[in-house]
Amino acid sequence: MSNISGKVIAITGASSGIGEATALLLAERGAKIVVGARRTDRLEKLAETIAAKGGEARFRAVDVTSRDDTQAFVDFARAEFGRVDVLVNNAGVMPLSLMGDLHIEDWDRMIDVNIRGVLHGIAAVLPDMQKNGGQIVNVASIGAHMVMPTAAVYCATKYAVWAISEGLRQENPNVRVTTISPGVVATELGHDIPDANTQGVLVELRKNALTPDAIARAIAYAVEQPDEVDVNEIIVRPIAGSI
Repeated sequence: MSNISGKVIAITGASSGIGEATALLLAERGAKIVVGARRTDRLEKLAETIAAKGGEARFRAVDVTSRDDTQAFVDFARAEFGRVDVLVNNAGVMPLSLMGDLHIEDWDRMIDVNIRGVLHGIAAVLPDMQKNGGQIVNVASIGAHMVMPTAAVYCATKYAVWAISEGLRQENPNVRVTTISPGVVATELGHDIPDANTQGVLVELRKNALTPDAIARAIAYAVEQPDEVDVNEIIVRPIAGSI
């Protein structure tokens, strides 16, 4: 049997894109899925789709910028299925802009969602996983390994995810920790970029983009390994282009 089958897997940012694709694939492979995001209408539809295919899924609204709300999401997963074996910290935002444009509210939002959201997820599952084992999958970005104009703050938040994950791994030998760093993927990420020229650059980059299921397969690969195997990082890029 797959090492995915029967696991309880909670996924944030699951209303679209990578989170949605990951929920569908892991459910197909036998996991019990709990999906969270702010758009509950999409979560409900996703859970219905999984159930129609014979899988098990629950959904709950979650704002990862709130520690209490994130804890409530994890507690809900435990109440529904008895435990959480894997947490996929996937929620993220990417309102790219030049530093000189001083979109400070966007900087704050990236810090709140991309960094604090990951920390809140870790805090919600770590005490139990330290006792019972488990896996935390943090979705970073190729931006954790490179910087380009308009992306300085975004890349900083994703480097922080990488650093947090590495520290978490070293401190917790009983917990598997995986960082997934996607290159360009065709998702809704970046829909809130304020500058039309920057939006245009992203549109061009996405002409050679991966689809979300490519990242879902990478996550599934990390999760399905034997319990004594810890896949620490996977970088997934389109074969065409450098990002």
